[in-house]
Amino acid sequence: MTISTPAYDTSPPKSGFAGLFESWRSDIISGFLVFLIALPLCLGIAMASGFPPQAGIISAIVGGLLVSRVNGSYVTIMGPAAGLIVVILDSVGELGDGNAMAGYRYTLAAIFFASLLQILMGVMKAGKMSAFFPSSAVHGMLAAIGIIIMAKQIHVMLGVKPDAQTLFQTIGAIPASLRDMNPEVAVIGFLGLGILALWTFVGNPKLKMIPAPLLVVLLGMALGKYFDIEDEHKYLFLPDMVFLPHHEFTIGPKFLVTLPENFLAGFAAPDFALVGHLVFWQQVVTIALVGSLESLLSAAAVDKLDPYKRTSDLNRDIAAVGVGNAICGLIGGLPMIAEIVRSSANVNNGAKTGWANFFHGLFLLVFVALFPKLIHEIPLASLAALLVFTGYRLASPREFKKTLAIGWDQLGVFVITIVGVLATDLLIGVAIGVLAELAFHFWRSIPWADVIKLDRSIEETSPGVYHVQVKGAAFFGNYLALKNDLTSIPPGKKVFFDLSETATVDHTVMENLHHFCEDYHNKGGHAEIRGLDQLVPTSDHPLAPRKRPA
Repeated sequence: MTISTPAYDTSPPKSGFAGLFESWRSDIISGFLVFLIALPLCLGIAMASGFPPQAGIISAIVGGLLVSRVNGSYVTIMGPAAGLIVVILDSVGELGDGNAMAGYRYTLAAIFFASLLQILMGVMKAGKMSAFFPSSAVHGMLAAIGIIIMAKQIHVMLGVKPDAQTLFQTIGAIPASLRDMNPEVAVIGFLGLGILALWTFVGNPKLKMIPAPLLVVLLGMALGKYFDIEDEHKYLFLPDMVFLPHHEFTIGPKFLVTLPENFLAGFAAPDFALVGHLVFWQQVVTIALVGSLESLLSAAAVDKLDPYKRTSDLNRDIAAVGVGNAICGLIGGLPMIAEIVRSSANVNNGAKTGWANFFHGLFLLVFVALFPKLIHEIPLASLAALLVFTGYRLASPREFKKTLAIGWDQLGVFVITIVGVLATDLLIGVAIGVLAELAFHFWRSIPWADVIKLDRSIEETSPGVYHVQVKGAAFFGNYLALKNDLTSIPPGKKVFFDLSETATVDHTVMENLHHFCEDYHNKGGHAEIRGLDQLVPTSDHPLAPRKRPA
């Protein structure tokens, strides 16, 4: 069996100021359209994280204006992401111990120190660390994050504050919130959710250019005016319906976004008082590791979307994110990552260089500085609808189906990681997923010696032809050594991976080798995997784990 992909020969745009002069028209247009998407998402992510709304805007502005000039990617958008909501909200709660403002300032200090770790990772070329984590465990972590986001934001979308202290209590309170929903708030939330769902079926390219989040916000603002949310008042809802539990509800400005009228008043300084406490450093490590892993995975995924097939310098990228996060931690912003949804929109809108990211940050800065009162008119239910939909996409049934297609063992790791994260926290949950993946490997009878070291060799068998021999067990725990060796192969050659003498190959290695072949083709070379016909796959999926028959 051979896996290979065709070459791509489109000449890439110029970079730096030459790229600005060459591509400024397309990058400004894309930057503006991404700004329309980013504005409501940044506000919603910040509030869901326990931060002031402007913190999300600050992060996106720093990511656009500064990080876009020093990072190692081309069309990625840097800013706050839904995947970090759980981490930051937990940090605010743990460090603040019930005091939200204190937790916010302590978390800013944790973000600052986490950023130093990220810079160190970039300097030490830790961009390859994403290959260490099993793919199914990472996707399980993201699905668990999606479930947590939905569980928390659906109450906001319904205009109800649940009486719950734990995550499972919050999930269990959903039926009660549906029963006690504030009708006018819920109308805004459900209509916004409906727009997001329907917009996925829109096929017209010109219509598709209108960002669905923008429509959700505009509809929410119009309904907010109609319901007069700005003025606190009570209203009756269907008073003649005897089967309803109650009819009188209160609505007012607390259901709208709150921003300081002066942009500069939205900045905040970190509080380093907890530096000597263990719980503080636990949050630092969690923010650094989860943020770095998500950023690396997102940047690598965006490279696949780039029509010019450019490859990001992930080490430089993670260091640049660290620099941006250091600034955010000092001035009151959320931590940023390479964000996949906005980056996908950036590519689809015709962005060619990193200047699109710059312009998206510039538009955010101008809008927030000049029109804070307009942002205040956005209902929280509209932003909650955006986050509920985002959470659903992370944990949709399609994700379970895709994982099952790879194999039952991968679905097992996926589900075990989800349960582990929900029952404990992100780092412990991912560790449980990694252990589950190891257990499946030992179930396939992998010798202990193969766990420690991968038997591999790279030989130039003829001029310009490289033979990569892999023996024994190839799995996520020992793949980093091979990934490091592959960097020694010059571009534009022929590379053949021989897996005929392996005892087993896991999904993570199959996925990484396939991505290497794609990237190598895009750089003008030829790469393919051979010897898979000697192994038995666990499913019909081309990247399924494989094992030598007994």
